[in-house]
Amino acid sequence: MSATDDAPVLPGGLHRVEVLGAVFLNATVKRFTLSRPKGFRFTPGQGCMVSIDRDGWRDRARPFTFTALPRARTLELIVKIYDAHEGVTRQLRTLGKGEHLLLGEAFGTITYQGPGVFLAGGAGITPFLAILRQLHQDKALKGHTLIWSNRRADDLFLDDELGRMLGRHYLKTFTRENVIGFRDRRIDRDDLVSVVHDFDQRFYLCGPEHFVTDLKALLLELGAAAESMVFEA
Repeated sequence: MSATDDAPVLPGGLHRVEVLGAVFLNATVKRFTLSRPKGFRFTPGQGCMVSIDRDGWRDRARPFTFTALPRARTLELIVKIYDAHEGVTRQLRTLGKGEHLLLGEAFGTITYQGPGVFLAGGAGITPFLAILRQLHQDKALKGHTLIWSNRRADDLFLDDELGRMLGRHYLKTFTRENVIGFRDRRIDRDDLVSVVHDFDQRFYLCGPEHFVTDLKALLLELGAAAESMVFEA
């Protein structure tokens, strides 16, 4: 099968795509390169409902975000694997080249709306990857900052790429590293005040529910407007 797949749309508007490549970016994060259905479109930041084309798993769809550029010949998903759960991501750990996924149509409310600060918690970085890659390709990254919170340094992935794209405007914080030289705390009020000098701009938030809720409250307290915040509704 070629990178562009001319297979017909299945009942329910689903697209059956082939796994062209599957590699781990760290111990618990896996990147899938997929064939792209003809005419399939998405906006950077959007994703779709994904299920595994295996018996017993076709009706267990979960949302994942596209991470490659929207005009790429292939699709890309970067997935956090949760082995403790008997769920879809645990099945994705064993999914390999030549197998298939079922994709719904693209959706999502995290879309680029202008320069600002991207605040990501863990795998919440994924909706931002296609946006940042598109801005980088367009030579339009100036005026953007990424703050990414993880538990430990070994939770990072695509660290070198993000560093090359954003330079000193790529900031990392860790909550459980416990190593000298790392800032061992969540993104807090002091971080925002020291990094964000203008709260009259866009703020893009994605991560665990408590992460987004806490940061929204902090940003409002510091003078950001509610309508300036972009997050999954």
